[in-house]
Amino acid sequence: MTSVGDSKILGAIAALSTAILLMPVATSLARDTQHHAPHRSEAATLPANPWYDLQQRNPFPFTVPLPPPTRTILDGTYAKSESKVSPPVHCRRCPDYAPEGGVWNLRLDQGVFRIFHRVTGWRSLGSFFVSRDEGWSLNSGQLLLANDPFCQEVLGLYRWRLEEGRLVLNVIEDPCAIRLRATNLTNLPWLSCQPPSMEAAITDRWPKPPGCD
Repeated sequence: MTSVGDSKILGAIAALSTAILLMPVATSLARDTQHHAPHRSEAATLPANPWYDLQQRNPFPFTVPLPPPTRTILDGTYAKSESKVSPPVHCRRCPDYAPEGGVWNLRLDQGVFRIFHRVTGWRSLGSFFVSRDEGWSLNSGQLLLANDPFCQEVLGLYRWRLEEGRLVLNVIEDPCAIRLRATNLTNLPWLSCQPPSMEAAITDRWPKPPGCD
């Protein structure tokens, strides 16, 4: 028997079927499928710039084909600051996506999501698919996450909205990492690292959120 959560995800897949199911196989082969997100055990040997290193990696199509490299309304870099004051506990088997204190970065780029915790060096990546609400509000819709190496066969479904330089996510269904991925992505708004205007972009004078340097 199909659960309510499974029905929601299946419904989202049906709504995004054109984007997911009709993609040519060549699209999947065009990406570098050999790169994947490092595990926690790799954090001890972080590259000089692990956030930059993560940008050079691409997802592996564990569950669905990779989307074509097409810009979406959500594309950009975002940041949030978790206010936990206790230092992270060093462990080899820490829960993935645990919202540890410090700055987190999220980058959405042409169907690829990348997430990074600056304090511990934990990071992951995967595919995302976006749909937009019809009607007067075009700054909201649904977001489907897939191909995450930490939960390879799991799909995560969210509602998103953009409001005044913030990306707000609300989970519909996402069991990834004992639901810690959903907790991490939704407990705080993600602040945009994009300048609010052309003048701000040229002068570089605007209140950048922490983590946007």
